[in-house]
Amino acid sequence: MTTSGITAEVPRQRGEGAEGPVLEVRDLHVEFKTREGIVKAVNGVNYSVSSGETLAVLGESGSGKSVTAQAIMGILDSPPGRVSKGEILFHGQDILQLPESERRKLRGPKMAMIFQDALSALNPVFSVGNQLGEMFRVHQGMSKKDAKAKSIELMERVKIPAARSRVNDYPHQFSGGMRQRIMIAMALALEPDLIIADEPTTALDVTVQAQVMDLLADLQREYNMGLILITHDLGVVADVADKIAVMYAGRIVEQAPIHELYKRPAHPYTRGLLDSIPRLDQKGQELYAIKGLPPNLLKTPSGCAFNPRCPKAQDICRTEVPALLPVTERDGTELVGRGSACHFREEQLHG
Repeated sequence: MTTSGITAEVPRQRGEGAEGPVLEVRDLHVEFKTREGIVKAVNGVNYSVSSGETLAVLGESGSGKSVTAQAIMGILDSPPGRVSKGEILFHGQDILQLPESERRKLRGPKMAMIFQDALSALNPVFSVGNQLGEMFRVHQGMSKKDAKAKSIELMERVKIPAARSRVNDYPHQFSGGMRQRIMIAMALALEPDLIIADEPTTALDVTVQAQVMDLLADLQREYNMGLILITHDLGVVADVADKIAVMYAGRIVEQAPIHELYKRPAHPYTRGLLDSIPRLDQKGQELYAIKGLPPNLLKTPSGCAFNPRCPKAQDICRTEVPALLPVTERDGTELVGRGSACHFREEQLHG
């Protein structure tokens, strides 16, 4: 971890070799030009993920999680969106410098994305087998017959019952959980090095959520992929992530190994998110909610963007933007892999 406020990394996890991470995002800035002004959706984001490692990116809607993912995949709506600064290194190469034709070749074979709304992401006029098979026909030149066989194999791999008889069915003929499994199958089709899952359990009931997350975790281990899991729900990622980055107003406000963050958050926003999780020992009590609303990114508050909602904000929080810096124990020992963008991060950690 550095003390420059740029990164807060964790030690090498399973599958990470000397060749370095699969993906590194460095000082990424993304903005959107609107009639009202420039919306700074992402402001200096830094994170990395390695083979066999899962990074969870957490935050409320509008925090910049999905925009960062879209910038990585090269699918930003441009205009009005654009990457104004930063680097996105895929196996050490800055893919922002590649022409669009080269970036297109990465999508599918090297990196893939699972979208949150499977019904919208899947084409309603083509069968799921046709859509799965297209990956093999376009990128590997397979015949229709061979592509169909691979589609059935993939559907079986993501545990869709009676895959052989359902390969010609259309998206609307599947349940929400089954459609999400089809999206996972599409992402896995060409065995990419990196998968980004953007809210993969949205609108699914709790039981199906658990099934989808278990499936993702199993496949990630099997293929030794890097996985970025975008969510607003801390409960969803507890058992599958290695490390976590918490975003607020386009910035990362805390980074930590997942279980350490659960035990001792070092940012008041993270504390608020944890307190918002329903607990079995609080039956009948009113759920905690962070007061106020996320800021308008056209008019981000001065100082720490969270200060209008923070119960412990002080004068410095309203005037100075806190950098993402290491977190230390009471004796000054630096906690490996921990960073917090709070002026009072040690007090938060030990409080």
